This record gives sequence, structure tokens and C-alpha cells, in this order.
Amino acid sequence: MTETTTRATDLTEQTTTTTTATEFDRQVQAYLDAGYPALAGLDDQAFTDLLEPLRDKASRARATSPDRIAFAVVVTSRLVTADLALPTVHWKATTGWTEYTADDLAGYRPLDGVDVPDRAAYLVTDVDTGTATLDVRAKDAVPLIVAEGRSPLTIDEGVSLLTLWPGILKDRNAFFLPGARDHGKRVAALWVSKGHPRLGWCWEGNPHTWLGSASCGSRVG
Repeated sequence: MTETTTRATDLTEQTTTTTTATEFDRQVQAYLDAGYPALAGLDDQAFTDLLEPLRDKASRARATSPDRIAFAVVVTSRLVTADLALPTVHWKATTGWTEYTADDLAGYRPLDGVDVPDRAAYLVTDVDTGTATLDVRAKDAVPLIVAEGRSPLTIDEGVSLLTLWPGILKDRNAFFLPGARDHGKRVAALWVSKGHPRLGWCWEGNPHTWLGSASCGSRVG
């Protein structure tokens, strides 16, 4: 490797690190602006301190294609449950909602093989909202996701994604969160309902032209 090439590589790595740090700060601020610390029973500094150890891990995250997200900080239901989080989401001129109660949400568990870090907050990397699986039944999409070496997103992960990027939810491109299930055949999903972001559910065997299945490349605790 020539000296010029080495310098170019070093500059690229430095730029990537700077960009990652800026994006990490933006995500933390998004949670602060949404009022997550108060919902979690923490002050702003304690909440920020809880997320800070993830900064270095985020610096190693990469998106494998331009339409994927390199990393997202996930705040789990240990801190803020989805029923409390959704109303903090501002999408266009509306806010989010869900018919789920905290008890309903507690009934959802990660699928076998979906290894969620035992942490109050962690990272998902190389996130995809499932454009390639639009109109594919959730129960069929999961094996496709796994075959690619990826993992389906859970409710906590999807709600965090929406909090950080409200604009990621489109009228005709919403997404299942098939990484966790309740005792039945319901699959949680995020979509636009009557102009509002909504966390609801659909049957695992029903395809929808406007619903894909979201996934990530890895989880880092």
C-alpha cells in the first residue's frame, strides 16, 4: 500500500468515525427531545450515561447498502414501554398511537434464534425496513431473513427506529416486526392509520402489499 493510499484510508476512517459520533449524538438527543428520560424515571444525565457505553460500539457499525441504516440505539421496554413511547413520535402533523396495553406487550417474546442483549439499551446494526419483503407473509419472510444471515426486528427495536426516524414510515411502505410473537399468530407491525403512526398487529399468514418485514444484521449490547 502506498503512502498516498494509506493517507486516503486514514482520512476515510476518520471521516466515518466523526460521522458516526455525530449520528450517535443525534440519536441520543432525539430520545431526550421525546421525553424518554422522564418516562423511564431518570434525569437527562442518567439517561445519557446509560447510552454512552454504546458510542464506541456504534463506531464499528456499517450499512451494507445505501438504503439500510448503519446503527440505531434501541431503548427497550425495561426503560420505556411501547404504549408510552408511541405518543412521543411526531409524524408529519400527528403523533403515534397503539391499541396495545403494557400487559399486551409483555406477552410478546423473541422468537427462538432471535438473541436480544440482556440490556436496557443496545444497538441494532445494518437495519432494513423490508422493502424486498413487501407482500410477503410474515411467517414466510422470517426464514428468508434468517437465510441471509440476518435477524427479524422486535417491537422494542421497531419503536426505537420510529422514534429516531419518524419519516421512515411511509404510507405504502410500512413494516412487520416479526422478531417477537405473543401466544397466538399475531405479528406486530408499524403503519400509518388515519394519518397517524400506529403500532398494531396483523395475522402472520396474511400478506399485504404495503407491509414488509424489518430486519437487522446484528445486535450489540
